[in-house]
Amino acid sequence: MIEETDIRNGNLVAYYDRNMQETIFAVEGVWQGFIYNSGLPLSKIPCQKANPIPLEISWLENFGFLPGDAEHGEDPNVYSLKYNRLHSIHIRVQQGIFQPVADSPSGQVPYGRPLAHVHQLQNLFHALTMEDL
Repeated sequence: MIEETDIRNGNLVAYYDRNMQETIFAVEGVWQGFIYNSGLPLSKIPCQKANPIPLEISWLENFGFLPGDAEHGEDPNVYSLKYNRLHSIHIRVQQGIFQPVADSPSGQVPYGRPLAHVHQLQNLFHALTMEDL
């Protein structure tokens, strides 16, 4: 279940249809306890029927994050996405934990809580860049 306040337009979430098939879809709207998408039955489902998508390395790669290159002195456990000419978002992946990290003079330091779901990564990216992932 996802809280209505945790999602925004463009987030990817999932639901199980009557045949227990998981369907992933992009949120087109949220209003009064319902999530809207034109491809859903009746074009909406209650928020309590929507499920977060667990964050995995394959999702990072699908969004364009690249692992660090050890040959160039980068940590291969840190996935980065350059969002403008000067800045990147970095996520360290260790033992299934996706921790945002920031560049500092002493190296990369963790900030915030670890991410567990795709919509959390999308929301973090949007908060930092004002763009959709």
